[in-house]
Amino acid sequence: MASSSLGIAESRQRRIAHVLLFVTPALFTANMLLARATADFIPPVALAELRWTGVVLVLLPFCGRDLWRARAALRRDWARVALLGLLGMGICGAGVYHGAATTTATNIGLIYAVSPVIILLLSRAMFGERLSRRQGLGAALALAGVLVIVLRGDAAALLALSFSTGDLMILGAAISWALYTVLLKRWPDPLGVQARLAAIALAGAILLLPLLGWELASRGAPHFDLRTVATVLTLVLVPGVGAYATYGYITEHLGPSRTGLLLYLSPVYTAVLAWLLLGEAFALYHWLGAALVLPGLFFATYKPKTT
Repeated sequence: MASSSLGIAESRQRRIAHVLLFVTPALFTANMLLARATADFIPPVALAELRWTGVVLVLLPFCGRDLWRARAALRRDWARVALLGLLGMGICGAGVYHGAATTTATNIGLIYAVSPVIILLLSRAMFGERLSRRQGLGAALALAGVLVIVLRGDAAALLALSFSTGDLMILGAAISWALYTVLLKRWPDPLGVQARLAAIALAGAILLLPLLGWELASRGAPHFDLRTVATVLTLVLVPGVGAYATYGYITEHLGPSRTGLLLYLSPVYTAVLAWLLLGEAFALYHWLGAALVLPGLFFATYKPKTT
């Protein structure tokens, strides 16, 4: 009876994770949009520091007791927590904000489309994780759909792409995110999703402090007006607490390789948000890209029931 109840609970958690697989990319897309929108009035390291400090402050009332009870484990695993904070909040936080100021949306979409592939390669190289032929076909379909969207249906656009310092920073952030995803699943942790996120976010905020000091000395502090406050609050609640918590939940129940595939949805969601918020019409390549991405994600994440 106990094993049956456990199986039912695990099945329900996996169903929730599959639903979140289609919600989480929208939360991450908000981060990309704000990164582009704030490049001229909030320095990148300050923005990352404010975001992750805010995430810690929001989560502490809900998971402070859990963190205190797990203090011995946190002291023992401090190096792992610090590395996850560096990868997920430091490099992938400030790096994205810095790179977004000097590259194009097309390049960001194309570079981040590589993240799931990097996750697959790292999972296989580091831990021997394998995907079935069906899942590999799904990943290939999703990648093809992303390329259709970011290239606007014109394969010749590949020849016109140029890469800047910002592109290299985005690539570094994408690799950092892939490694964060793989290690998040593979390193056991006694904490729940919220408490683990708070611990990693705190580590990332601390590790960003030296860079913040350099940035404040060279560029000065951001001006705290209503626009800045609204931006930071949005970053804390939507792509901070929301996206990272749901991403951690999905990674726990579906594994890093299939979780990373949700990044394929980002260009689709960006197009949808541009249509809703900016009045931009859907083009044929948007529909074609979505028609490849959505079934690709289904095949890549689907796992037949075993009897």
